[in-house]
Amino acid sequence: MNEVYLFGDSAAQGIVLDDSYNYKVSRNGCIRLMKRSGYPIRNYAVHGYTVSQGLESFRSLKTEPGNICVIEFGGNDCDLDWDAVSQDPDHFHDGKTPLAEFRNLLEQFVREARDRDLDPILVTPLPLMSHRYYHWVSKGRDADRILKYLRNDPESISRWQERYAIAIRNTAIECSCHLADLRAWMLEELDYPSLICEDGIHPNEAGHEIIAQKAIEHFPYKE
Repeated sequence: MNEVYLFGDSAAQGIVLDDSYNYKVSRNGCIRLMKRSGYPIRNYAVHGYTVSQGLESFRSLKTEPGNICVIEFGGNDCDLDWDAVSQDPDHFHDGKTPLAEFRNLLEQFVREARDRDLDPILVTPLPLMSHRYYHWVSKGRDADRILKYLRNDPESISRWQERYAIAIRNTAIECSCHLADLRAWMLEELDYPSLICEDGIHPNEAGHEIIAQKAIEHFPYKE
């Protein structure tokens, strides 16, 4: 396998919740586990990054042609400004990156990677646990107002996120590039809820182990 340049968010960075419910970078994150298995990965993932921030990071780095570029975004792009939601639940709130803009930026990322003679791989976001995430984003905010915005249905958060996963899959098809369908891989796990932290969005260390196993299975290492 050629060298891998990875651009993504906290899932790829290895962020988990510790026992005090603070975020930390795990020593057993999925990418670190893959690197220990011999995968030549340069990890440029950053907690909280959207696709536009990832693209700017890519543009600022020198890359060598003939390698792989993994693009893993969507989780932060689809997220809402929960302060704004709790203050004004009667009006529409779009994601940090509106869906059409997200699609355009993904396509731009793929084009620029190919312009550098890199082979792009798109990654779908992990499915979130809606009720856990609703309770998480409601901390310190008006939970009833947030629930009002969600039409009394926290599961709508997951449906909202799914639109971004579909956009990634469609972009992979339209751009004829590889897809690491992390979302589908993890939904195969019957105990999936046990692999996600209490915030409903980040994999725990058991989840990171499964992610590494799935990635190795679908993209086996070749020297």
